[in-house]
Amino acid sequence: MLFDSLEFAVFLPVVFAVYWSLSSRSLKLQNAFLIVVSYIFYGWWDWRFLALIIFSSGVDYLVAKGLYETADLKKRKTLLWASISINIGLLGVFKYFDFFSKSFAEAFTLLGKPLDPLLLNIVLPVGISFYTFQTLSYSIDVYRRKLEPSEDLISFFAYVSFFPQLVAGPIERATNLLPQFYKRRVFSYDKAVDGMRQILWGLFKKVVIADNCAGIVDPIFNHASDLNGSTLALGAIFFAIQVYGDFSGYSDIAIGTARLFGFDLKPNFLYPYFSRDTAEFWRRWHISLSTWFRDYVYIPLGGSHGSLWQNVRNILVIFLVSGLWHGAKWTYVLWGGLHACCFIVIMLIGNHRRNLDVVAQGRYLPSLKELLQMGFTFALLSFLLIIFRAENLGDAWVYIENMFSESIFRRIQIYESKAFIPLIGGLFLVEWLSRERLHGLEVLSRYSRLWRWAIYLGLILIIVSFRGESQAFMYFQF
Repeated sequence: MLFDSLEFAVFLPVVFAVYWSLSSRSLKLQNAFLIVVSYIFYGWWDWRFLALIIFSSGVDYLVAKGLYETADLKKRKTLLWASISINIGLLGVFKYFDFFSKSFAEAFTLLGKPLDPLLLNIVLPVGISFYTFQTLSYSIDVYRRKLEPSEDLISFFAYVSFFPQLVAGPIERATNLLPQFYKRRVFSYDKAVDGMRQILWGLFKKVVIADNCAGIVDPIFNHASDLNGSTLALGAIFFAIQVYGDFSGYSDIAIGTARLFGFDLKPNFLYPYFSRDTAEFWRRWHISLSTWFRDYVYIPLGGSHGSLWQNVRNILVIFLVSGLWHGAKWTYVLWGGLHACCFIVIMLIGNHRRNLDVVAQGRYLPSLKELLQMGFTFALLSFLLIIFRAENLGDAWVYIENMFSESIFRRIQIYESKAFIPLIGGLFLVEWLSRERLHGLEVLSRYSRLWRWAIYLGLILIIVSFRGESQAFMYFQF
């Protein structure tokens, strides 16, 4: 069930009405209802994989209780490693087994010893990379004594399966989201209205920007060997805009939907394309994932403490693993590795802790230096996303080689509809003016009712007018 589908347009108001009708009866009943509708939402793709969510939830619920009840360090480590092994094992079987099996066979073939790979050919369960990380972080936090285990089975299962963020994040920490299931939730009109605004903005980014960019990007990447360099360069830029509109749009819809039900999720994107270097970019892009790797991989490895080599190693590890998290392809690993190199360069010159503020804070316009920094960073990110988008390393090489040929100075070859392109400028203008707020339409709360509704209706008209063939959210495949 896609957020921009007719099914969800029917599903959401029905669930909303029933959910709030239960608020005066029982908190436990309200949470149980969320579990049921979340399982229906997830089961819309494939009911068989519901067993994985239930299994992962049950494992970490029991592991956390065991961690809290024993003081024996050896037993606690055994329980923690059981949780890690099971959750990473699920990912390994469903997401990475065929990838490593093929890679192993290809390596033997290169050595002159052909080997047929053992393939499972299993369908990747939607959202498995997200909910396994969410339950795993819960067990780790209990192990670290940062969190007491849940005594409420229903609240815990509702936390793991909460449908707005179940299939593509944000990856919520139990310290933030789980306590919200323990407390009675009172309907807030202002929170619900702001949630609807964020949903509307997310739909604009997904339906108008991302899906229409896909109509230009897909033909370019599919025929890279036949197109000139200027067209390929433009394709890389449009893909950077597409992936931002798609994933940040999903996050906006997820966070806004959660607010309709009285929950506050952490922001997942904070205007990353206004970053002045790639270090700042990773503080603003997919925040729930980057902070997850920081807290549960980078810091346990030693973080920035220790020798320069150890710090470089730790950065390489988290970026390579982050790349692999995105998918079982060497293109993702290389993309992560190149981002690691960029971060390491910034660290070596001592600028990785720079740009902690909002660009042009308190000013309408950036300085020339800030503008050049943002332009260079966006160009670099767009270039690296060529590797992210390519089907394999060979395709990435062909794309980049053709892009940097003499044909980069020729006329751009795009024949698809370009009517939506001015709206990209509108997207970034709104986000620039809102860059100190949580989402693009948050400022509307200060407008008069007439202006608010004019903007709402205008956005709805644009979404309906530019809606084409519905496309699945890109991060569902991760």
